[in-house]
Amino acid sequence: MSSHHFVRENQEPALIIANGAACSMDLLQQLLEWAPLVIVLDTAVSRVMELGIKVDVLLGDFDEDFDAEYYRSLQYPLEIVHTPDQMHTDLDKAYLYLIERGIKAVNVVWATGRRADHSITNMTNIARYREQLKIVLYDDYSKIFLLPYQFEKWYPKNYKLSLIPVGEAKHISTGNLAYPLSDETLRIGYRSGSSNHVREDGFVQISYTEGDLLMMECKD
Repeated sequence: MSSHHFVRENQEPALIIANGAACSMDLLQQLLEWAPLVIVLDTAVSRVMELGIKVDVLLGDFDEDFDAEYYRSLQYPLEIVHTPDQMHTDLDKAYLYLIERGIKAVNVVWATGRRADHSITNMTNIARYREQLKIVLYDDYSKIFLLPYQFEKWYPKNYKLSLIPVGEAKHISTGNLAYPLSDETLRIGYRSGSSNHVREDGFVQISYTEGDLLMMECKD
């Protein structure tokens, strides 16, 4: 059974395993390595158990045929969190659970692929937690996160980056991108910043003042 390390004072991100397309085991093991807490959504738990992953929390709305105690018997101790509220997705409920516990950061896998509506919702919903929780979505092709209003990070030349607004993001300016922006607006469905890339080895700077802007670090 794959285990994970406990890091005191929640210094490392927790890990949520949702129920989209599976990522590679290499990526999953990297994220598990230092995760202080692993949460699995009920719809994914059988898939996760088959991989022999140690789980800390099983969370979901648990339909009438779901036997949470069965999974606890397979992997004790296991915290069972029943969240029947239908006003939030199970992934949102996992975020709220972490916020209540005072955890400040989380990585998420299996949140993209399969159903397109779920993928879009999972990517855009992270904007609502800007002030409460640092969320990073991973799959085998991308790392997705909400940009702070001032961002700077070193990247190699030609590294692929996409800027995707959640609704509308204004007064965007960039440095060291092949297709620069200067005090411009991106609006979903009308103009986005997909498939940009780094001009030269070095720091990329991105700033904006209004709205929410997702960064996608992309690889083919």
